Amino acid sequence: MFIMKHLYLIIVIFITSLGISYSQVSEIGLAGGVSFYLGDINPSGVFKGSRPAGGIIYRYNINTLLAFKSSVLFGRIGANDADYGKTADAKARNLSFVSPISEISAQMELNFLRLYNEEGKNPIAPYIFAGVGVFSFNPQAQSPTDGKWYDLQTLGTEGQDLNQPGYDKKRYSLVGVSIPFGIGVKYNFLKYYSVGLEWGMRLTFTDYIDDVSTVYVADSILRIFRNPVVAELADPVDAHSKHIPGTARGNAQTKDWYSFAVATFTFKLHYKKGCSAMGVKSSRMGNKRR
Repeated sequence: MFIMKHLYLIIVIFITSLGISYSQVSEIGLAGGVSFYLGDINPSGVFKGSRPAGGIIYRYNINTLLAFKSSVLFGRIGANDADYGKTADAKARNLSFVSPISEISAQMELNFLRLYNEEGKNPIAPYIFAGVGVFSFNPQAQSPTDGKWYDLQTLGTEGQDLNQPGYDKKRYSLVGVSIPFGIGVKYNFLKYYSVGLEWGMRLTFTDYIDDVSTVYVADSILRIFRNPVVAELADPVDAHSKHIPGTARGNAQTKDWYSFAVATFTFKLHYKKGCSAMGVKSSRMGNKRR
């Protein structure tokens, strides 16, 4: 979280500096919508379990076809085997989690149509985007015994940091790099304003957004070297149904994904009529020298 806080500060300074330097083609605003995840507990349910999300966006319109965008987005994700499991075995696994998800990203947008801000010219454009981001997460689960919520990464449900023979895994990081990409459409109106819709997936390089990745650890090991709560959350089934140590708890060969789908509203900063970056040559450029 220390890293994320400093990145937030850097992005705010960056947005402010761009807004001052290039205000005639810059816009800033809000985004609101939903977020969801795909992974070991929700392998294919696109938009399933979507939860509220929102944030701020900044856009610098390089020309009528190309724009740079930066955003800070916040959301929540989660899933459980009881509702999302595709097979009887998946449902019987009985794992679940929820997690906040925060992202800072920088992206490039490519419009399919030339986008203008002037009356009588095209005000709408579908687009594609791609970029790079940094995100944070923190999977949590509720103990069925005491009803309390626990941060799963610190518990080491797959034997992380046990420091016992055969258990040499380290705790995973709660900050990672993502590759956002997707589609959208934006519409300019009243010279100063723009609205849009956007959906983007995020490729990540971690399989632990849901705290599920590799194999089960022996229930007795977790109870002895950790505590009963860890053993319970690692394999939340009754005592007669505990999974065999070493059998698959998740699929480490695949990585987790998350997604934001948002509506946006932005306004131009100190808009000037005739801005060349929005598709119209500056009126001063057309004046002949005397």
